[in-house]
Amino acid sequence: MGEKEIGKVSDYFEHVQVIAMTLSAPLKIGDTIQIKGGEVDFEQKIESMQIDRKPVTSAKKGDTVGIKISEKARKGYKVYKKE
Repeated sequence: MGEKEIGKVSDYFEHVQVIAMTLSAPLKIGDTIQIKGGEVDFEQKIESMQIDRKPVTSAKKGDTVGIKISEKARKGYKVYKKE
């Protein structure tokens, strides 16, 4: 199973555990992402994604999305899509 970098964390909202990022490739609910940076390296299946605070099931390259995650992330961490 390979991985493809799809963007970097542009913001992290700790109180709701959501990262914001601009996609460099399409992404949809059910996809598995991997977040790497610092000492953080974890995988997670996407269960919740929003654009402009509205729930979406998919997003295309260039969209800025919010993704709920289970662990802490920081600005600049790389996000990969598992293939």
